[in-house]
Amino acid sequence: MNAAADPRPPRRITPFDAVHFADAGSGFPLTDASIIALVQDALDEDAAMRDVTTIATVRSGLKARAMLVAREAGVIAGIPLALAAFRLLDPEVSIRVDVEDGSSVGKGTEVLFLSGRARGLLSAERTALNFMQRLSGIATLTRKFVDAVKGTRAQIVDTRKTSPGRRALEKYAVRCGGGANHRFDLAEAVLIKDNHLAALGGDIAEAVRRVREHAEPGTPVQLECDSVEQVRAAVDAGVESVLLDNMSLNALKECVAICAGRCVTEASGGVTLSTAALIAATGVDRISVGALTHSAPAMNLALDFE
Repeated sequence: MNAAADPRPPRRITPFDAVHFADAGSGFPLTDASIIALVQDALDEDAAMRDVTTIATVRSGLKARAMLVAREAGVIAGIPLALAAFRLLDPEVSIRVDVEDGSSVGKGTEVLFLSGRARGLLSAERTALNFMQRLSGIATLTRKFVDAVKGTRAQIVDTRKTSPGRRALEKYAVRCGGGANHRFDLAEAVLIKDNHLAALGGDIAEAVRRVREHAEPGTPVQLECDSVEQVRAAVDAGVESVLLDNMSLNALKECVAICAGRCVTEASGGVTLSTAALIAATGVDRISVGALTHSAPAMNLALDFE
């Protein structure tokens, strides 16, 4: 979503509003109660209520106005967490949300406008930015990959290579960037990898049979393959998807032909922005990119006081 083209009016959070941090229909993965608990923990970690510098230099009751600004172009994610950070330190702060999560912004775009106690704004600043810079960085990198494969059938998906305890948020940021989520956890779907096969002497048919017995009915089964021969065996065993690990472009094309109409193909392993389009051109259905969550650089956001 482009901020300039967003037809919705700015959202206002005032002292008189009920506390609803996530915009309706935004798909934000946490409830208001969970947002408050998470952000309060982060504020406590930063000793925001004992901000010695701010207490010493800013008189109590001083009011201030500030803008959260994008210092570079990117995709915004994490607005509800920033709102909670400022609101928890100043329950009477007024906030205007000019850009919602999932919006593309240019350098210099004003994302939030805040008016409230100067102490609260200053002490909440780092916590709010930490959440938003991390999640916006993931959303921004995801959008770059999505743009790189535009015009092909390939869908960019994430992995489970997420920060411990932050998976729901980081996978949400991937969605904000236009990507899709791979399985959320080990119970949601089956992925038979090389080490699983090693435990069964490499017997693909037996591995598939066993997981069908143990998994809930309807659980999709994916098998990691590093050769064309393994792909043929996986398709014959009836898997729903094959993970084509670190294969050459020619091998990917051959596997796509083998799997056509029989199972989903997913390319994985060392995918970069410079190789994503070439991989997508082979006809694979999905491209999984661990870097979306484990290596995304933080987006440059800042809080500017008037």
